[in-house]
Formats: sequence, C-alpha cells, structure tokens
Amino acid sequence: MTRSMTGFGRRQAPWQDGSVTVEIRSVNHRFLEVSCRLPRPLSHLEDVFKKSIQQRCTRGRIDITVTVQAGKGRAGSVNLDQPLAKQYHQALRTLKKSLKLSGPIDLALVAGFRDVLSVSDQPAEDPKLAKVSQQLMTEALSDLEGMRTREGKALAEDMGSRIQTIRGHRTSVAARTPLLAQEMFVKMKGRVEKLLGSEIPDLPRLHQELAVYADRGDITEEIVRLDSHMIQFEQTLDRAESIGKTLDFLLQEIGREVNTIGSKANDAEIAGHVVQMKAELERIREQVQNVE
Repeated sequence: MTRSMTGFGRRQAPWQDGSVTVEIRSVNHRFLEVSCRLPRPLSHLEDVFKKSIQQRCTRGRIDITVTVQAGKGRAGSVNLDQPLAKQYHQALRTLKKSLKLSGPIDLALVAGFRDVLSVSDQPAEDPKLAKVSQQLMTEALSDLEGMRTREGKALAEDMGSRIQTIRGHRTSVAARTPLLAQEMFVKMKGRVEKLLGSEIPDLPRLHQELAVYADRGDITEEIVRLDSHMIQFEQTLDRAESIGKTLDFLLQEIGREVNTIGSKANDAEIAGHVVQMKAELERIREQVQNVE
C-alpha cells in the first residue's frame, strides 16, 4: 500500500486545570529523521517517542511537539533552591557576627535573594503527566498514519493513471515501429542515388549496408523493456513496505528507455509521443518524491 510522507496528527487532553497537546507533523525526506520538542519534565520521553515513530514510519522528517498549557490562575510552578538558601543564610550569619550586628535573619530576607525562589512556566514533574503524554502521542501517531495512508492512496491512483497514459503513447509507438526500417531504407537509398546518380558500382552491397543501417533504428527491444518496467512500477504500488526508492529507480529505467526510443527512431511522429511520455514521467517523478 502506497503511503505519503506528508501528514499531521494532533491530540489534546485536559491536565489539572489546563491541557496537554501533542502534535506530529511529517514532510518528505530521503531518510527517517525525528525531532522532539518536549517540556523539560518530559524530556526523558524523547527516546520512547522516537522508537514509536521508527516502528511505524520508515521515511520522512517528523516533528513531535508536546505542549503543557496551564489553566487560569496557574502561572506555572514555584521552585525552591534550598541549598542556595542555606548558603545565603550562613553568609548572613557570618556577616552579622563579623560586624557585630543585632536583629533576626528572617525568612523574607532570605527568600528575597536571587534564585532562592523562582517561578517556571514548565509543569512540575509528574508520572501521570508522562502517561497522559504517551497516550496522546500514540493517538496522534495513528492520526498521522491515517493521513499518510489516505494521501498515499491518492498518489497511487494518480501515478497509475499516468502510467496508463504512457502506455497509450507506447501503443502508438509500437504500431509505428514496423514501418520505420522500411521508410529509413527507402529514404537513405534515395539520398545515395541522388548523390551518385546512376553510377552505383555495387548495388547489392549498397542494399546490404542500407539494411544494416536501417536495422539500427529498430526499437523493439526498448519497447519490451519499457513494458516490463511499467508493469513492475504498477506492481510496486501495491506492495506493503516502503516503496519510494524502488519507484524512483523504476522511473529512471522507464525514462532511459523512452529517451533511447526517441534517439533511435529518428521519426517525427514517434518524437511527439516521446515528448508526451517524458512530460508524464516528470509529473510522476514529482509525486514519487513524497512517497514513503
């Protein structure tokens, strides 16, 4: 089954008086590249998320974003640096003794020093938050896969239709092929006779050479190989595994045969069909770049 490398998945769930949101985006890429943007308390889930992606996707650049939104009245979490507070308190006691000062060292004074108390917009670490995030990740990944599958089906239908168009031009070329050798023979013979007039020293030898020359324009083998490559392309579209690189290789082979047909045939009618086949191949190539 053909799958696209482009997709999007998003899931959200309530968390305390706020919410947790997981978004997964994917675009085309030669290989699999996964990037995670997680809140600091969930950073330990990065490897877990990447392994989940690797088990279900083989190509594409995939970005995972987890956002924890605090609700109204929750500006974030308050962090206490207790060791630092103790150092401040000890320093104040030393200073008080050294200067022979009186008066208490109260809590407000110590708490007012820098970095003793800080407010963070990051959520506090909580095993339940990690569990919710993993569940949302699984659901968002399923949404992503569904979108990639649906788009892949559309890509396969479009590419299959264009292969049929190429096959139609190939049929016209094949119908023209039997006449090529005879026409080329007659054309070259006329040119030779025009140059030499009636003074042709060895007419049988001339006919033999012209026949060999005309045979060089035979494109039967190229048509047979073109048929084979197109059949393989259509069969590959139905395979379950990653097929993007295989399709790209087959397109190169199809293009090679089409180019050879155009250069060997040296015929205006066939040249027209070759131009149309190349145009369809270019459109297919653009689609293949997004196939997983």
